[in-house]
Amino acid sequence: MEVKEKLRVDKYLWAIRLFKTRSQAADACDNGKVKLQGSNIKASKSVNIGDVFDVKAEGRKWVIRVTGLLEKRAAYPEAIKNYEDITPPEELDVVKFQAASFQTGKRLSKVGRPTKRDLRDIRGFMGDE
Repeated sequence: MEVKEKLRVDKYLWAIRLFKTRSQAADACDNGKVKLQGSNIKASKSVNIGDVFDVKAEGRKWVIRVTGLLEKRAAYPEAIKNYEDITPPEELDVVKFQAASFQTGKRLSKVGRPTKRDLRDIRGFMGDE
């Protein structure tokens, strides 16, 4: 596979499957969630082999080292060959705790407002039929 000399950070992060869409990767760069050597970078920054990025994705923090350049999005087994996950173990524990409290917007089962069936059972129990 032929690889260009210049590859944008947002395109690279999308290709190695850290973000679902390229626009999400670009937004993360613009919002300061992607850092190179501790400083914020723009989505148009070029990626080089050996660069170390700190990436805050949804519910997870990554520290990755670039081992290969991937221009197009590939299958997961192929994508993981192009970076090395060097996230410290103590940060993984913190991320797991944060991920457990991450809200998806969906109501947990049997928590919150009663369903129609629950309301019928309550009315039947209370004698309001």
